[in-house]
Amino acid sequence: MGRRRGHSGGSWKVAYADFVTAMMAFFLLMWILNMVPPETKQIISTYFQPVADEKGQGGPQVLDIASNAMTPLARGIPNRDKAEEESQRFIIASRLKRMLMDNPRLLDASGLSADETGVLLRVNNSIMFRPGSAQLTGEARLVLSGVLDVLKKYNMDLLVRGHAAQGERAGGNYETDWELSGARAATSASHILASGEILPTRVRAISYGATRPLRPSTSAENRLSNGRVEFYFHRPDALNFGSGL
Repeated sequence: MGRRRGHSGGSWKVAYADFVTAMMAFFLLMWILNMVPPETKQIISTYFQPVADEKGQGGPQVLDIASNAMTPLARGIPNRDKAEEESQRFIIASRLKRMLMDNPRLLDASGLSADETGVLLRVNNSIMFRPGSAQLTGEARLVLSGVLDVLKKYNMDLLVRGHAAQGERAGGNYETDWELSGARAATSASHILASGEILPTRVRAISYGATRPLRPSTSAENRLSNGRVEFYFHRPDALNFGSGL
């Protein structure tokens, strides 16, 4: 009576097929990475580096953009390529982040965040303006140059929001924090438009005075961070200003 042969001899073929598939996937990934331009690789790498907060500590900067009395219209916009929009916001945020990282003073006095309709750059008044005035500093001109570069390259509109710290003293022609924060927002917007490279209809400025603090005004450090200018890059159709802004 002859012996019966086992049926386990083909298991190695399954393992080999898995190995070949994994190697194909690996080399395909290497080929794709090799095709990515160096500029894109740099943008991706800088995006994952933490931006420093006001204390110089690295970490994510999260701001409540939605609380600024704006109504996003993203859900009501038909036939929009969401993936393309997300990619554009990613690139804009990365571009701004590189600008901040090139200047330690800016990095320590700024923050970045994003929502479903745009990207927010926040810079403290202490780095942007002379005390009690709307006179731009050298760092402010660097920031505004970077903001202009984004507007020239991408189809985004800009909202400049001026915020004053509680108890911040205005000087010269500004009797109240409303006037001071409004003048600072207007000065920033005017400097951007002075280049003549973008349409005036793409930029707006607004003053909040000291009504929208980032943090409770319980310390000098908190009050310093509450005085700020915000640059919000958004799609032209993304904000509804008919809701009490």
